[in-house]
Amino acid sequence: MQDPNRQFPEGMEPLGTDTFPFRCHADLDCYTKCCSNVDMFLYPYDIIRLKRHLGLTSSEFLEQYVRMVQGQNPYFPSLMMRMTESERRSCPFLVESGCSVYENRPASCRMYPLERAVDRNPQGGRPEEFYFVTRHQYCMGHQSDKKWSCKEWLRDQGLLYYNLMDDLWAEIDTLFAGNPFEGEGVAGPRQQLAFMVCYNIDEFKEYVLRHNLLDRFRMESGRKRDIMGQDEELLKFGYEWLKFFLGGNSTLHPKR
Repeated sequence: MQDPNRQFPEGMEPLGTDTFPFRCHADLDCYTKCCSNVDMFLYPYDIIRLKRHLGLTSSEFLEQYVRMVQGQNPYFPSLMMRMTESERRSCPFLVESGCSVYENRPASCRMYPLERAVDRNPQGGRPEEFYFVTRHQYCMGHQSDKKWSCKEWLRDQGLLYYNLMDDLWAEIDTLFAGNPFEGEGVAGPRQQLAFMVCYNIDEFKEYVLRHNLLDRFRMESGRKRDIMGQDEELLKFGYEWLKFFLGGNSTLHPKR
């Protein structure tokens, strides 16, 4: 049950069960305007989807399309899409017909016109999520007669699994915010290792094989096959291993 005393930022009211109008299509004068002059954060699952779509390794994708910035976490860098150097600062995947990576576009692109917030410490003990409608003044999609509920939009845009993966990432980002790297300085060995796990899944896979990481923990053989065969499962394992390695609350159980 939602806390009746919960306060939200001024001008932001959670959508709840209400519907909202929206439809984006090529006939709108503003079509693809939102793909330029924008700061787009990328999360670990975004990078997996994009690098796979492009047929690149994680290292190649990071080198070609990503820039590192100081985000809200003072102890771990954030990644943003590297926009083109044109006057419009367009997304590198924007082409004349629209988005060239549409099926694997980042979560932030999928979510608009909604914003998602998650309260991880509610009174009831279980995380609560809230959705808010956000509007760009130039966007004409809000004038559509097509209406959506939150659930309908999440399903239509393929956001359910993205949200799951982003929630797992949020747990790790919270761990990093506690500075488990204390004493080693910026870009120290543990921070570099954490960066590899989160953002360079191909390099992490090699690391797992080289150090026989899976054999150090109790897990079924089917789980091992999934981890080594699917980037998403490898990333989930990587998160749990980072919790174990950095002193967090991990689900992994080492062999004795």
